[in-house]
Amino acid sequence: MANEVVLLDFWPSMFGIRVRIALAEKGVKYEYKEEDLKNKSPLLLQMNPVHKKIPVLIHNGRPFCESPIIVQYIDEVWKDKAPLLPSDPYQRAQARFWVDFIDKKMYDSLRKTWTTKGEEQEAAKKEFFEVLKTLEGQLGDKPFFGGDNFGYVDLSLIPFYCWFYTYETCGKFNVEAECPKFIAWVKRCLQRETVAKALPDGKKVFEFVSAMRTNLGLE
Repeated sequence: MANEVVLLDFWPSMFGIRVRIALAEKGVKYEYKEEDLKNKSPLLLQMNPVHKKIPVLIHNGRPFCESPIIVQYIDEVWKDKAPLLPSDPYQRAQARFWVDFIDKKMYDSLRKTWTTKGEEQEAAKKEFFEVLKTLEGQLGDKPFFGGDNFGYVDLSLIPFYCWFYTYETCGKFNVEAECPKFIAWVKRCLQRETVAKALPDGKKVFEFVSAMRTNLGLE
């Protein structure tokens, strides 16, 4: 059976980066197709007609959407190398819970740090640090969220780091000063080649965001 893998993605997307890290961890070769989100390709609209969003993984012609679902699919299909989710059902459920927490809590609070001003921005910063403190508590003294090995929660959270320079610059705060344990975890993740190669430069992301902030009338 052919093993054709295509990824429809957008370079600064933290959700797309998750999929790129998962594929790299598994050693899966794939074709990367960059999407213009202002002019979405017919292939993207065909493969994700419901949400019309990236990332979309196309495996042997069949589409898979939403990054947590894609990463879990990758882990199940290419299961002979670098397991991402725990084998224990309870631990696996816990990992899914924390990724759901990240997606529901972190994304919105972070987005507001660069799309708002004044009191709304201050509230977003407070919420963001509350989320980070909660995650630090879950990490505890472990090297990674799942224990000794890099796994599903780490892979799902670390892509947000490439946006931290933007958040810190726009929100005028310093994550390491407030959450040193979290940044120590970031540095451990960045020692992995699969992570370091997947994350775009933070200043490049900031340039991208600055253009959007100008369009929003925030700069």
